[in-house]
Amino acid sequence: MTPTRPEHDLLGTRPVPTDAYWGIHTLRATENFPITGTPISAYPHLINALAAVKEAAALANEELGLLAPPKAAAIVAACREIRSGKLHDQFVVDVIQGGAGTSTNMNANEVVANRALELLGHAKGEYHHLHPNEDVNLGQSTNDVYPTAVKIATVFAVRGLLKAMAVLQDAFARKAVEFRDVLKMGRTQLQDAVPMTLGQEFSTFAVMIEEDRSRLAEAVELIHEINLGATAIGTGLNAPAGYAEAARRHLAAITGLSLVTAANLVEATQDCGAFVQMSGVLKRIAVKLSKSCNDLRLLSSGPRAGLGEINLPPVQAGSSIMPGKVNPVIPEVVNQVAFEVIGNDVAITMAAEAGQLQLNAFEPIILHSLSESITHLERACVTLAERCVDGITANTDRLRATVEDSIGLVTALNPHIGYTAATDIAKEALATGRGVAELVLEKGLLPADRLAALLRPEVLAGSTTQREDAPKAQYRS
Repeated sequence: MTPTRPEHDLLGTRPVPTDAYWGIHTLRATENFPITGTPISAYPHLINALAAVKEAAALANEELGLLAPPKAAAIVAACREIRSGKLHDQFVVDVIQGGAGTSTNMNANEVVANRALELLGHAKGEYHHLHPNEDVNLGQSTNDVYPTAVKIATVFAVRGLLKAMAVLQDAFARKAVEFRDVLKMGRTQLQDAVPMTLGQEFSTFAVMIEEDRSRLAEAVELIHEINLGATAIGTGLNAPAGYAEAARRHLAAITGLSLVTAANLVEATQDCGAFVQMSGVLKRIAVKLSKSCNDLRLLSSGPRAGLGEINLPPVQAGSSIMPGKVNPVIPEVVNQVAFEVIGNDVAITMAAEAGQLQLNAFEPIILHSLSESITHLERACVTLAERCVDGITANTDRLRATVEDSIGLVTALNPHIGYTAATDIAKEALATGRGVAELVLEKGLLPADRLAALLRPEVLAGSTTQREDAPKAQYRS
């Protein structure tokens, strides 16, 4: 049998495994919330953020004379161990939980307290020496600890996404340069439009990523406003004068972030607007990334019965029944990540809207959804860059042939042969299946050398006025 220690709460006494750093509150939470099977330990940024908040609070309480230096030192040491990667497996409550994140905060209090007790030479559970609530949670509430930790975790997670987006942007930009002279037909509404270069098409993908990186960097700035010191509803009850600023100052030093205390802590404790804003930007990234993947799948369709303009690198066999079939599995998986992010945005929107009066009880689903969106987008961007975009090749001859055979080519010749002649050429080409250039030469509308000059990529595609060479992404952490 597993050795246990007795722990007590308002509901009674329960045995807790002797070697567990968590306690009775965590035990009840694991029983009450068997929802996702994903513990909060799956979110290391959150665990590190919780430890940072507890460390900052201990330093602030010691500074204000509320916490004895030996206790403060033990709590700080325990938190620093957690931030170094230790004891993460002790954060066992399910990520989706009732109680506005109370179970997560209790889990953190108990782990920090029991490790601090060990550092002071006591056994786990000997809370009369150092208590999870009275000492580790001193001057705090779940209602300011949890959202502050979620914001810090989000900031660090977004850094990883920004870097991954830069990797993808650079991959598209390199292809824009590689394909700068590859002529092709542009399309609107899936119909032939006018000529362009494949470089211009890939430059567009790079620029879209570049724009979204800028929007994400803007959104993350809003996440630097915290409500630590608000305690239960924003009035600061049970937190002494000076605590909020002291805790913010220490937390900023610990995390290296430019954190600011909200001007109105009552508002900040109930408002999830910054999370909604962040989720909206993530949805924007997902929508545009999915659109780009749709284009890659369409451009590579075939290889013989589709457009077949580009070749995606083959990464695995595509069928259990059709030999030789290769599918665009990398863009497909990125599409699915995008669908998930869009769905997560709906969940975050509803959770933010459902908050009532002075507290939003649904921040656990906001944390879960934001974390999944950020993490999966990060992995999707790197996967798309490294497993797909880097290996894309162009079917140059086929692309050129589509330009020469397209009726849309006559639009580029319209200023040189006149609208009436251009219309006649278009009608005949459409009726006979012959090429526009062939008919223009046959009818003597333009000499061969003049026609050749007009059909150069830089003339047809207006390359001199387009951003073919998307700038290399710059990222500063």
